[in-house]
Amino acid sequence: MRRLATLVLVTTLAALPALPALAATACEGRLGTSRVMEVQAAGLQVGTKHFPQTLDLAEGEVVLTFDDGPHPGTTETVLRALAKECVRATFFLVGRAAAAHPEMVRRIIAEGHTVGHHSQTHPMTLADLPFDKAVADIEKGFASVDKAAYGAAGPHPRVPFFRFPGFGSSPALLDYLAKRGVGVFGADLWAGDWNPMTPEQQLELTMTRLDHERRGIILFHDTRAQTAKMIPAFLTALREKGYHVVHIVPAGVATAVAPN
Repeated sequence: MRRLATLVLVTTLAALPALPALAATACEGRLGTSRVMEVQAAGLQVGTKHFPQTLDLAEGEVVLTFDDGPHPGTTETVLRALAKECVRATFFLVGRAAAAHPEMVRRIIAEGHTVGHHSQTHPMTLADLPFDKAVADIEKGFASVDKAAYGAAGPHPRVPFFRFPGFGSSPALLDYLAKRGVGVFGADLWAGDWNPMTPEQQLELTMTRLDHERRGIILFHDTRAQTAKMIPAFLTALREKGYHVVHIVPAGVATAVAPN
């Protein structure tokens, strides 16, 4: 697995005074967030399920990501579990869901998580749409999430992180996002939580895959009740097995450029 050593700037959690909720005293004995990785979005394409490279993670380090939210009930359950263990994650939000539940988007941010983008309507897939329609769906998703999160949307997404629904990218769409300065995230492993299973089955499957890979970007869906029920036990398993959570944030304030 080739990792991107040149696209990230790593800072320790202790060096970030803006994160008081993760102070060592408050999180003693919990899983916690071991470090924060500042990611340069421009040109980024990571996640070995779809791309040949991933983030520069050491053995035992994981990045937790959630797709398709926010969703009433399940997203709050996930957030409570993360807060209990002092863990921070990245949520790739669907624009129309964010527009319907802006208070949940603001809660995700207020609790220290990163909010990325997952298109406006979650088509399966964007690559199957005409290029102009796919771009319009992506751009509307940027605007909807930012308006829900920050009250207004500018010419570029506040956090230039994007994940294709169903990993359905195309060379033309990847080129478009690269020119926009938007980083594209795949995953290194996933829980397969789009398939019905019990939380216990999902935990066993996820940990088996993680114990095999030993590191990586993990994909969950905070819209799934089975995932929301599984997350507390999953975080406990990470702590007991000595895994470390890395929180990703964009380098700089605004790295995406305005569309042509």
